[in-house]
Amino acid sequence: MSTINKVPASAGAEWLLGGFALLKRAPVPLGSLTVLWGLASLLLMLVAVVVPATLYALQFLLILGGPLFFAGMIWAVREVDQNRPALPAHLLQPVRDGHVRALLATLLPQAVAALVMGALLFVLVGTDELKHLGEVWKEMQAIAAAGGQPDPAMMDGLPAGRLLLWLLLVAIVFVAVKWMTFVASPQILFSGTDAWTAMRNSLRACAENWPAMLVFYLLAGIAIFAITMGLFLLASLLQLLVGPMIALVLWQFLLMAVLVPVLAGAVYCAWRQMMGGGDRAPDPQAPAHIEA
Repeated sequence: MSTINKVPASAGAEWLLGGFALLKRAPVPLGSLTVLWGLASLLLMLVAVVVPATLYALQFLLILGGPLFFAGMIWAVREVDQNRPALPAHLLQPVRDGHVRALLATLLPQAVAALVMGALLFVLVGTDELKHLGEVWKEMQAIAAAGGQPDPAMMDGLPAGRLLLWLLLVAIVFVAVKWMTFVASPQILFSGTDAWTAMRNSLRACAENWPAMLVFYLLAGIAIFAITMGLFLLASLLQLLVGPMIALVLWQFLLMAVLVPVLAGAVYCAWRQMMGGGDRAPDPQAPAHIEA
């Protein structure tokens, strides 16, 4: 059984700062990797537009590629942490090392949770009540679109209590699934742990260090909002020069180029602290340098 380290609540802030520190050390190489993934995703979506019959297949392919891409990013940030350059070839490292099946298995908890919660919704609320809820929702949307104010009496008779219970269960399951996969990828990549053991260890590590997880999610949410809004303001200025469509695409690529490496770096730092892969996150005050 893997060792689970107990960390203070402030470790959640250290993980996020560690992610920013790793991006600061190699912003162009790490950002370029996310841009490559974004371009590949955009190309697949363009193919789906040209050949509509391939839409669902290509969307499924992107879903499967998500864990592999993020694992490749985690590998790249470790290379940066060890003073080696981040290279496009690192995105394929999980494939070369034979971790594809284990990484794809981390999607199963999400799929199972979605099926279970969908079935539970029908059990708790019932088909007739769901149909009635859908009709009320459509009526409220129509009234709002016409500029009117929906009548609160329209909500009478709806199973509010059972819906709130279902939403509470969804929130609990969502957190459990996220914790199962939070540090599972670096365990699979760097420790050779099988998927189920990695997810079990990840859940244990997050549960035992829930104050640090709470701090991390709170600060990450604030950082994501701030970065998103800052880049959106930049895109608003760019659209005066290049047009709204190109500005929107640039905004999305810039957002990915910042957020994905930071989050990958934060997960790597969390794995090092909680799972014995290292005793501290990268120092945010360390001198920055860019690897070519």
